[in-house]
Amino acid sequence: MTLLTIVISLTLIFDIINGFHDAANSIATVVSTKVLTPFQAVMWAAFFNFIAFLVFGLHVANTIAKGIVHSDIVTLQVVMSGVIGAIIWNLVTWWFGIPSSSSHTLMGGFVGAAIAHAGFDSVFYSGILKITAFIILAPVIGMFVSMVISLILLNVCKNFSYQGVNKTFRRLQLVSAAAYSIGHGANDAQKAMGIIFVALIAAGKLTANDSIPFWVVIACHIAMAIGTLMGGWRIVKTMGTRITHLRPFEGFSAETAGALTLYSTSILGIPVSTTHTITGAIIGAGATKRISAVRWGVTTNIIIAWIITIPITSLLAALVFYLSSLIF
Repeated sequence: MTLLTIVISLTLIFDIINGFHDAANSIATVVSTKVLTPFQAVMWAAFFNFIAFLVFGLHVANTIAKGIVHSDIVTLQVVMSGVIGAIIWNLVTWWFGIPSSSSHTLMGGFVGAAIAHAGFDSVFYSGILKITAFIILAPVIGMFVSMVISLILLNVCKNFSYQGVNKTFRRLQLVSAAAYSIGHGANDAQKAMGIIFVALIAAGKLTANDSIPFWVVIACHIAMAIGTLMGGWRIVKTMGTRITHLRPFEGFSAETAGALTLYSTSILGIPVSTTHTITGAIIGAGATKRISAVRWGVTTNIIIAWIITIPITSLLAALVFYLSSLIF
């Protein structure tokens, strides 16, 4: 097995892990409100994750491939080390039920391995700053949009019966969950595409001016869908019940706000964290009831995990690179 084959396989494994690690992003609200059973929810999310490539271009994949690390210093060993570092941290956070960002694990790993290989001049700091800025901006935007949608719906529905509103939004949540899953697939699957594209360039199979091959697009979306089908129930519990209690109309508000945020950033080519986005949206939906409806202790622990993800995965990837240098 060639090193390129190993790197592509590891990246697809990361994509599968990303799917079940971040399945909670797509299904937590619809499961916690009991609109769908867990099995129905993952089937629903996996389908719409997969078809996302029909809706959006590959702007995010191109940012990952060309906007973070100078392509002329990238080797297959760098890519492999970055992906392994990302996989390790994703599995650790999944085990403890922490909804960290798979996007930032991948970026941190890629950057850490590149620096270990070629020094601090090997990365585009403007690209890194844009992505890290959205550690704050993505959840804030998601929270703000979710609060606006929730407040509008509260005023529109105030004269209707609780049972009628509940029934209506149980149906509408199917639409909002589908919309969010498309946004999740559009943003997250493209990150693995970008990494495989970089690996193909490093192996001399493509140039930076080539387009991402269609087989890479399909393979990454299939891997993401398979991962989503696997669930990731530890994080579903955190996202769906520990942050705040959601009713169907609040679940609809959170999913719709998350979808709008992801659509916007995907079009702009910004690889944001889907985890950060939906967490902010859930907090926004819960806060419209009352501030105390949000469990801020749980939320604080999640934010700490967000902050340490990039530095930890960078260090893990750098360590993997140094260890792999003894072999390759």
